[in-house]
Amino acid sequence: MRRSLAPSQLAKRKAGEEEEEEDWRPPPTRKKQKPVSETDSAECYRSPFRKPLAQLTNRPHCLDSSQHEAFIRSILSKPFKVPIPNYKGPLGLRALGIKRAGLRSPLHDPFEEGALVLYEPPLLRAHDQLKIDKDKAPVHVVVDPVLSRVLRPHQREGVKFLWDCVTSRRIPGSYGCIMADEMGLGKTLQCITLMWTLLRQSPDCKPEIEKAMVVSPSSLVRNWYNEVEKWLGGRIQPLAIDGGSKEEIDRKLVGFMNQRGLRVPSPILIISYETFRLHAEALQKGSVGLVICDEGHRLKNSENQTYQALNSLNTPRRVLISGTPIQNDLLEYFSLVHFVNSGILGTAQEFKRHFEIPILKGRDADASEAERHKGEERLKELISIVNRCLIRRTSDILSKYLPVKIEQVVCCRLTPLQAELYKNFLKQAKPVEELKEGKIGVSSLSSITSLKKLCNHPALIHDKCVEEEEGFMGALDLFPAGYSTKSVEPQLSGKMLVLDYILAVTKSTSNDKVVLVSNYTQTLDLFEKLCRNRRYLYVRLDGTMSIKKRAKVVERFNSASSPEFIFMLSSKAGGCGLNLIGANRLVMFDPDWNPANDEQAMARVWRDGQKKTCYIYRLLSTGTIEEKVFQRQTHKKALSSCVVDEEQDVERHFSLGELKELFTLNESTTSDTHDKIKCRRCVNGHQVRPPPEGSDCTSDLSQWHHCADKRGLQDSVLKAAWDAAVTFTFHHHSHEEQRGIP
Repeated sequence: MRRSLAPSQLAKRKAGEEEEEEDWRPPPTRKKQKPVSETDSAECYRSPFRKPLAQLTNRPHCLDSSQHEAFIRSILSKPFKVPIPNYKGPLGLRALGIKRAGLRSPLHDPFEEGALVLYEPPLLRAHDQLKIDKDKAPVHVVVDPVLSRVLRPHQREGVKFLWDCVTSRRIPGSYGCIMADEMGLGKTLQCITLMWTLLRQSPDCKPEIEKAMVVSPSSLVRNWYNEVEKWLGGRIQPLAIDGGSKEEIDRKLVGFMNQRGLRVPSPILIISYETFRLHAEALQKGSVGLVICDEGHRLKNSENQTYQALNSLNTPRRVLISGTPIQNDLLEYFSLVHFVNSGILGTAQEFKRHFEIPILKGRDADASEAERHKGEERLKELISIVNRCLIRRTSDILSKYLPVKIEQVVCCRLTPLQAELYKNFLKQAKPVEELKEGKIGVSSLSSITSLKKLCNHPALIHDKCVEEEEGFMGALDLFPAGYSTKSVEPQLSGKMLVLDYILAVTKSTSNDKVVLVSNYTQTLDLFEKLCRNRRYLYVRLDGTMSIKKRAKVVERFNSASSPEFIFMLSSKAGGCGLNLIGANRLVMFDPDWNPANDEQAMARVWRDGQKKTCYIYRLLSTGTIEEKVFQRQTHKKALSSCVVDEEQDVERHFSLGELKELFTLNESTTSDTHDKIKCRRCVNGHQVRPPPEGSDCTSDLSQWHHCADKRGLQDSVLKAAWDAAVTFTFHHHSHEEQRGIP
């Protein structure tokens, strides 16, 4: 009979023929197995204590107790393996039920090169180290190297400042601060670094907070979500609320607030101011470790509902982000500082008595020497208190990292049609007559809007001419025969003519992209017609676009491979926080009453990630109301609210004399603004001395280059467009050109 060659049978035969021959049974037929390689068989674990496999019908040999114990120990001593093929990740921070032995240690190495250490435990003498409880010893707080490697020096300083403030190390008992860095300095990245650090570590070797909330304008919700994903690379899952029914949003918010423990699934909530206000009740039921308010200048009025809803949150740690300077209004100072650090300036009444009244008295032209001195003392005291919880760096820092920005204020001549309509309106509407009677009525305010629209293009007031509204009686006869608003006709507007040239020259001589900004959606409609006429590919963002779509449109435009040449932007809808570095030319078609809005819009292209020289064009109609608005922006009044948020606020900020001046037209000037500054560097309108050394585009307009012809221009595109309708240009750069202008 043929004997089996199975390993179990061979082993039995070697051990001695103790079994009877008749006990042998033929082995069951097995399926054909793949041959095992030598390397595979070597890797297989074989216990030295196991006998070769025997038939199930045969009783195995009994092991003695010591062998059995050794065998069981060998099985149990196998290390735990994660049952996922090829898994190479960590086994987790801590094993359940096992206490770590030895001293507590920081999450990241504080002695690694380039480590950003936010907290360093106090040095102890050897004797004190023996006495300290090792389970309570504080540890270093070190920023995650993934983030600290990408932080620039000013951002590292900013993160340290933020952490000191929200952990009450800067002002004992106060946990808030204001991050007021200028636009483009990376405020978002600094705040993400702060959140990630607080969510993961503290000197007590546990997370400082469980949850954080970011409240931002609706257009930036998706941007915040993308930034968190970008910098933390999937380490955390934020919850962004950017749409949905009331019930759905409430359910998500209740779920967020009910999260507890060391590992909260979605520890960051990103929500818009509008959604927050509508659902504040759900968020006020629990507590959140940290609240960050982006574009925080929205909270300068402590009376509005959003401010009150945010202020009632059970959250001491508050960070307010504002890229625009806090305006020179003492009540704004109080509202913002009171929001982040309640009580640091006392109550509103105490603040008024101690700071506001003495400072304003001291600034009065008729103030006595004593009042002036007292006002200065109180102002210094106020600034010293505010500066303990406010950090502000200017965009000068960016010059090390960004290409040159050339800013140009371009005065454009009115066309004959615009000039006739303008003069007709001033004669008929008689806003100045009304003002002489001391009235500032609705008609004065609508007159301002009508004139501003006329400066953009006569098409914007064509309907009023058809209906023969006040100021436009018989104006229809001034339009060319057969005129229709269906076509754009750029030759009827000085600014539109210049814009047409700028776009055509840019398109034909470079691969640059352009952002067009206007305060009026009607003007954006005209831009669309112009683009269709010239066959330019474009995208448009205004208040009608959903938040989700905005994010996709911006992402697509910034892609180098996208064919879109123009991005149209309504300054009210998208001026804040948008990143449009895909373009390097930006045209501000009309000035805003609020300089902060213009600054916000202009910062869309000149920011982190930009690789090309940036050109900013601010178009103004020469000698018109637009120049007056622009002068109002540049005119700095110490400690007076010189910013107008809406046209309805005009009467609060303008004297009757200043209002009368708005309703004039100076046809003989090349630039009313240049006339007003009484420039000593120009003779007969021509610059004979260059701007002072060290000046740049943040300097006063009198220290810019002044050009009454195209010879002094640095921008070849504007040179080509000069003869269209340009009368005068102010221009300056952000810093000395290091890379040259392409």
